[in-house]
Amino acid sequence: MADEMIGQTALIAFQGKQFRRLWYNYEWYYSVIDIIAFLTEQEDFQTARKYWNKLSQRLREEGSEVVTNCHRLKLLSPDGKLRGTDCANTKSLFRIIQSVPSKKAEPLKLWLAQVGYDRVQEIENPELAQKRMKELYKAKGYSEDWVEKRVRGIAIRDELTDEWDKRGVKTEKEYAILTAEISQATFGMTPSEYKQLKGLKRENLRDHMNDLELIFSMLGERVSTEVTKNKEAKGFKECEDAAMEGGQVAGNARKDAEKRIGKSIISNENYLYLSQKKKKQIEEKKLSLR
Repeated sequence: MADEMIGQTALIAFQGKQFRRLWYNYEWYYSVIDIIAFLTEQEDFQTARKYWNKLSQRLREEGSEVVTNCHRLKLLSPDGKLRGTDCANTKSLFRIIQSVPSKKAEPLKLWLAQVGYDRVQEIENPELAQKRMKELYKAKGYSEDWVEKRVRGIAIRDELTDEWDKRGVKTEKEYAILTAEISQATFGMTPSEYKQLKGLKRENLRDHMNDLELIFSMLGERVSTEVTKNKEAKGFKECEDAAMEGGQVAGNARKDAEKRIGKSIISNENYLYLSQKKKKQIEEKKLSLR
């Protein structure tokens, strides 16, 4: 139940259109409205929503469980606010797509099948998931050294959350509290406070950390894992104590490093400029080829 896996939102593109999706219950759930808008060639979400309302009513009358299997999840709407949106996993989407007469249905089904196939491969061979992740970060403009640290940090995070899970930590709220304890002890700030410092909103905080920030994040979580194991922590409270100890080790190391290098490791810089820089490079390359 790693932080990269719970509530992770993303936009994914297909034939020039962007679909909203959310990582939920260990699989991707896609915005049904976005899919309907694409299939019916509607630019207006309100029209697509009315279409889906009628279609969902017909599916219910037919006795289909596809509507029941949809989850109302919070996604970022065009007005910039989080709103409840009907979302379906790949299996349910296939049934919905079959119910919409559209020449675009078959390519979309093939694309979704490929997405599902890729995911199965990644489960069977985690190295593929790491490879795709590295390629994605590099495409966004991150350096190879940074990407290696980021991927290693995800692995360390997974080890920690697996340990928490074994010891009775189950809810998202508990995971968030434990993560905040490590961050507070390591950096003197909770993740939400850190994001505020960096001027972030819904972006992933660690995607906007520099090398040293990532290193000390890893140190806090790796030590927390070892303390949790050595103390044979059981339940949320004992895991919280171990998390605080792990964070304190990283926090003391950070303060010592800051004294030696003569500057703060904590930075208000972020990597939001990278996507803009990448776009500019692509445009410049296109111009040079003309």
